[in-house]
Amino acid sequence: MSLDILAIAAHPDDVEQTCGGTLIKMAEKGYRTGVLDLTAGDMGTRGTPEQRIEESLAAAKIMLVGHRDNLHFPDARLENTISARMTLAVKIRETRPRVVILPYWEGRHPDHYRAAELGYEACFLAGLKKLDEYSEPHRPYKILYSSIYANVTPSFVVDISAQFERRMAALLSYRSQYGGGEGGELFPDEKEIRERLGAVARFYGNLVGVKYGEPFVVKETMLVEDVVAMGGRSI
Repeated sequence: MSLDILAIAAHPDDVEQTCGGTLIKMAEKGYRTGVLDLTAGDMGTRGTPEQRIEESLAAAKIMLVGHRDNLHFPDARLENTISARMTLAVKIRETRPRVVILPYWEGRHPDHYRAAELGYEACFLAGLKKLDEYSEPHRPYKILYSSIYANVTPSFVVDISAQFERRMAALLSYRSQYGGGEGGELFPDEKEIRERLGAVARFYGNLVGVKYGEPFVVKETMLVEDVVAMGGRSI
């Protein structure tokens, strides 16, 4: 297997909220996309791990994702251990992504920022020839951090105007999470989640002059080959 893009997330439905539109857009361009969830969300108030995995596979089809897997690490107890790093590094060697998308490295949920740390270190380890004798070394070329819930200036924004409704359909595949019930702040109903995510996507889209956008941060300086073809109007 060789993927162009692999999104690594702590829980099922994280990717759908943070970079699902980008995955859809890249799949529509012909790139091979994949998602690797580190946990099955087994500590979540709603749903069972089995339900959430089933929902994640349904969402993957809507997002046109060619490969989705789950490592079943302990939810709400995610740790950056040598065992976890090695397991994830081997998965990266198996899927051989050119680009990896990780959660932003700061956040409210400890699993999210630990997933970012774990993902980065596993990407590095995956490139070591002597990591193990059963798989070929591979180190992704680019690591992107999805910053949609971080109060930081993005390095760039992807226009997902044409993909936004499909992204919402993928997220709403998680009926255990967004299928009604008691509602409230933690579990908004479908109307509320549409309004919230629509407002966030409109904000980032407005930064680059489009309707809906998804923001990303990179740690390195980006290389530009053609300044005339750069997107984003200055004035």
